[in-house]
Amino acid sequence: MRFEVEAVLFDIDGTLVDSTPAVERIWETWADRHGLDLDAILRVCHGRRSEDTVALFLPADERAAAVAELEQLELEDLDAVEALPATRELLPRLPARRWAAVTSGSRRIMRARLVAAGLPVPEVLVAAGDVTAGKPAPDGYLKAAAALGVDVGRCLVVEDAPAGLAAGRAAGARTLAVATSHDPAELADADATVADLSRVALEVRPDGLVVTAG
Repeated sequence: MRFEVEAVLFDIDGTLVDSTPAVERIWETWADRHGLDLDAILRVCHGRRSEDTVALFLPADERAAAVAELEQLELEDLDAVEALPATRELLPRLPARRWAAVTSGSRRIMRARLVAAGLPVPEVLVAAGDVTAGKPAPDGYLKAAAALGVDVGRCLVVEDAPAGLAAGRAAGARTLAVATSHDPAELADADATVADLSRVALEVRPDGLVVTAG
């Protein structure tokens, strides 16, 4: 599949960095503290903002403190956060105004994970606190495209989770799934699916990018 686009909009966790061991440790610690079922949390948390996941399990008056508790746990656990295949080669080739990151995590945590993985931090990073509605709502991807000054319909969204792909589609972007955290069958709604970014070729042109997947 060949995409001719003006910009690429990446998710972070599971797309650029592998933080799955840390994420699962953090949710396990948090679930134990609150007497909650870890498996039930892990079934719904991937690709979603912490506050949106917390809202499924705790009453309204406990949510703000719980989200702050989760953020502190995340900042304290950057062990085993690694760059996913080809990201260290791919990202430096992208002009600064041709890519952005859209994440369901907090800005502080996502910057810390990118740095821990040895990856560049983009000029445009839309985090959980920058939008009213998180993924699968399109708000983050719409905001990132606007910040880059490009038409979201001329953007490629790269995601590892169904919620993120749904957000990209709802925004009107093309979508590329990386099967780094989910079975490819769960990502079937993407325009194209690859095992990881090592299966992607990039050509930088004066007027945009050509991304070839497969």
